Amino acid sequence: MTGKRKRYSADFKAKVTLEALKGELTLSQLATKHGVHQTMIAAWRKQAVEGLSGVFSGKVEATESVREGEIDKLHAKIGQLVVERDFLAKAFGR
Repeated sequence: MTGKRKRYSADFKAKVTLEALKGELTLSQLATKHGVHQTMIAAWRKQAVEGLSGVFSGKVEATESVREGEIDKLHAKIGQLVVERDFLAKAFGR
């Protein structure tokens, strides 16, 4: 049996995780309510709790700016490679 994995949006995960953190319903009740396995909810909750300190420390913004810098470098490299490819194609009479 080969099925596609269901992907959940960040908004959905945040909503379910927030409900789990509130503790008004059990993980089993949340799983039934949202149609998600309880181990996924537990994993999302754990990930949220572990990442919470990063929200207040500014690491999230620093990571985001580093990632944007890497993306800019990669775009520049792609442009350079396209120019080189076009030059070589003309040089060899393609």
